[in-house]
This record gives sequence, C-alpha cells and structure tokens, in this order.
Amino acid sequence: MERSGGEKTGQFRQQYGPAALIAGASEGLGAAYSHALAARGLDLVLVARRPGPLDQTALDISNKYGVQIRKVVCDLADPQAHLVICQAVGDWKIGFLVYNAAYSHIGSFLSADPDEYIRMSAVNVTAPMALLHHFGARMLDRGRGGVVLMSSIAGMQGAGFLAAYGATKAFARILAEGLWYEWGARGVDIIACCAGATATPNYVNSKPLQANPLAPKPQSPEAVAEECLRRIGRNPSFVSGRANRLVCFLMQNILPRRMAIRMLGNTMRAMYNLE
Repeated sequence: MERSGGEKTGQFRQQYGPAALIAGASEGLGAAYSHALAARGLDLVLVARRPGPLDQTALDISNKYGVQIRKVVCDLADPQAHLVICQAVGDWKIGFLVYNAAYSHIGSFLSADPDEYIRMSAVNVTAPMALLHHFGARMLDRGRGGVVLMSSIAGMQGAGFLAAYGATKAFARILAEGLWYEWGARGVDIIACCAGATATPNYVNSKPLQANPLAPKPQSPEAVAEECLRRIGRNPSFVSGRANRLVCFLMQNILPRRMAIRMLGNTMRAMYNLE
C-alpha cells in the first residue's frame, strides 16, 4: 500500500478530505487524478460512462492504496446524472471534486448535427454546474473543500475546428475564476486547469499528425494532475506545463488576436488533415 509523504498528505486530507469525487475517472486525466488523490489518503467516488475501464481503474487504486471506493456508472449527458451521482454518494462527505469529463467534436462546426452540440453542452457545461451546486454548497457549510474544473488552452481564444468545444472550455475557466472569488474566503478552493495536448487514450486515438515541430509535446496525465494539485489554493486558473504557458503568453500578449486565432486554426487543420 502506497501513500505520498506524511505531513503534506495529512494536510491535504485535512483540508480536502475525507472523500473525493472524480467525474470522468476511468482513464487518462481522470485516472491520474484518482491515483493522486488516493495517494494523498482520500477515499474516492469514481464516475464514468463505461463500466469496464472504470472497474479496472478502481481495482488498481484499491490494490495500490487501500482506500475505499464507490463506483458510479452513468452518462453525464443524462439530465438526471447528478441525481444518480448524489444518490450513490450517500452519506459520504465529498471534500474534493474533480470535473474531468468532456465531450468534443473535431471538425467544422456544420459537420456535426445539433444533437451533438446539445450533448456537448450537457457534459461540458450543465453537468459540472449541477455537481458544483450540490457538493459546493456542502463544502461551504463545512468551511473547507476543493474543486478542479478541467479547462483547455483551446478555451483561451477561438479555435477553428474546435469552435464549440473551445467555447465550453472557456466557460469552465470563467466559472472557476468567478467561484474562486466567491468561495475562497469561505474556505473552499477552486481552480481551472487549462491543459494543452495531453497523452490520454482519447487524444492518442484521435490520431493527430505532427503539425509543427516546435509545438509543445503532449504532457502526461500524471504531470498535469500533480501540477494542478500543487497549485490549488494559490491560483484561480493556470495553464499546465511550461511550454504551454510560453505558447499561451505569445498568443495572448504578443500576437494580434486575429493572428493567434488563425495560427491555432491552421494547426488544427494540419493536425487532423481537415478541409
């Protein structure tokens, strides 16, 4: 059984325990957050749509860290998903919430039908707000807690072929920053993690091409999760990875915005051979 080092682990559990809920927990970033939080001594509620990968992640964590785990199989696009999750949580006190689940469409805006964008809005916007409203209220009542909303550098400016997805990720960042102000003085920390390309199964399965030899290399999910957990309580939002921060600085502060938007659109076009 493994745990991270002593005093810091105890402090983290005292501030953010006794249990964490991770939405989108079965693999990639969600699994990385789940392992990292279990290593800090938190029991886990793991939420995912596919039971097979969820069962495997739960088994791996249980064997490695010995924490208690509850599994919730549900589709976060379902309007009743938050009710299913709240019922499964029961009397557990959730002191830490990670909303990692996301739905994306890569391609021109009109290449997807409206139902796909409705689903995207449900997973990326509506479900996190419902969970934040429920569990955030309870954290505020206890005067302590933490929330991570996974955003993306795609939400920092318009991105051709990722227009709707980028808009939902901008929403996550703005929501976190606003609640950081509202909730921080009451003991609840919230942070938006704006990740770049990350070597998750979904990213690898999308088969991106090497669009630019100078582009930052994909980060590991573990590196993103650990950086976020180090920064929570200090920043309302951050860009994960030094190379990604440099790119975002150039895009946000040096280049004209129209040029930054064109560059990102051209990168997406080349990465996925889009017309």
